[in-house]
Parts: sequence; C-alpha cells; structure tokens
Amino acid sequence: MSNPLKPSASLLVKLGSLIVHWEEFTSKKRDILDKEAIDSVRADPEVVEWFSSMNKMAMLPVKR
Repeated sequence: MSNPLKPSASLLVKLGSLIVHWEEFTSKKRDILDKEAIDSVRADPEVVEWFSSMNKMAMLPVKR
C-alpha cells in the first residue's frame, strides 16, 4: 500500500460497510448475517493490508 492515509474509493466503501454492519449487528435488530458481513470485510485483502499498514504507523488502538 503506497499511503494508508490516502485510501482508495473501494477501501473507503469497505470501511463504511464495516461500520454500517457493526451498527446493525449491535442494534436491537441484531442479525447474524451482519456478523458474517463484518468477518468478510475484515478478511478482505485490501482491508487487511490497510489495517496492517495503519498498525505499523501506530495509527490504530492496540488490542487489549
């Protein structure tokens, strides 16, 4: 990834989708399909690469 701070349009769509599915999954109308969508987006190669690059730059919270 050339610059994780300047993501592609496709990556922004994937990250936006992740947020929407997370909001739906944590709502009262929880649906297992949202969890499956979250897992799918999280495993996407573009998302994995971006996440790794952002971690290397210490731009994301450290998991507990």
